[in-house]
Amino acid sequence: MKTFFAFVNKEFKHIFRDRRTLIILFGMPIVLVVLFGFAITTEINNAKIQVVDLANDVYSTKLINKIKASGYFSVKEDTKNINDIERIFQDGKVKLAVVIPQSFSKDLINTNYAQIQIITDATDPNTSNIITSYLSAVFKQFEMEEGYTLSTNLEINTRMKYNPLNKSVYMFVPGVMTIILMLVSAMMTSITVAREKELGTMEILLVSPLKPSIIILGKIVPYLVLSLINAMTILLLGLFVFDMPMLGSYLLLFTEIFIFVLASLILGLLISTVSNSQQTAMLLSLMGLMLPTILLSGFIFPISSMPKILQYTSDIIPAKWFIIIIKSVMLKGVGITYIWKETLILIGIAIFLLVLTIKKFKVRLE
Repeated sequence: MKTFFAFVNKEFKHIFRDRRTLIILFGMPIVLVVLFGFAITTEINNAKIQVVDLANDVYSTKLINKIKASGYFSVKEDTKNINDIERIFQDGKVKLAVVIPQSFSKDLINTNYAQIQIITDATDPNTSNIITSYLSAVFKQFEMEEGYTLSTNLEINTRMKYNPLNKSVYMFVPGVMTIILMLVSAMMTSITVAREKELGTMEILLVSPLKPSIIILGKIVPYLVLSLINAMTILLLGLFVFDMPMLGSYLLLFTEIFIFVLASLILGLLISTVSNSQQTAMLLSLMGLMLPTILLSGFIFPISSMPKILQYTSDIIPAKWFIIIIKSVMLKGVGITYIWKETLILIGIAIFLLVLTIKKFKVRLE
């Protein structure tokens, strides 16, 4: 028994000496609880909506104030032209627009009946449905309060823009495509340098006249070609099997896919340079990328409803920007003038990761 306890004591010492094991053992549960607790939510907070008040009278003002007072929405009133809604949706600034007709108060006073139109950006049908239900509850409360003076009866006409049939596949195909490309691309390159270390072939690279930048690019190019073939396969499945629309430019879409795949491959290579084994590299690429990509990319859960710190964290995740781009190109048919910001951010992330990877690789060579 004494020998057994001595052996157990030795194992404890080994565990506490290994920082990676301690991080996985104690750090991972904390990270998972925080992510799942704050990121996984179907509640709506501070959702950006556009109000087009064509009436601009007493009752329309009361209704807008009621929407603002609910605390669920961030209301924009910077336009009185219903034709601006298309541009606003293409810019991605809001997910929903409320149109109050010019005869709103007149209809309520004379007929106790008025119509309100809700136009939603249904590229994300789950979020648009949730926002619509929240807004309908606010309208119902307004209807009850004004019912003391008027027998108010509001009719809500809802129009799903870019996804009139409210198909959830319009959300899942771009999201799943993003996750697959991100994980597969990163995993393929994450084991490449780690494999060199395990097989003992790193010494060949150490004595070769190749510069670290050439070695990095040489390892990326083959996987880049394979990842692009993989991307085209996923895209063709989405178009011909799941009937995804393609309203934008194919050239623009392929260019954006190239940038995203390149960033994912470089990220995987960065993981590889800081990993001592293929197993460690695989674990980091799976656990370190899969959960943030799913939870913080806006694929399933609205980012605007998350705490500020998670919203800022989501900005450094390439998948967030790629999902915005692919939905805008495929479903909205926009050009580069509407997604130049997201494109520049993706390019910036790719360049930053490449510089960091080359720097870490130099350290390893030295």
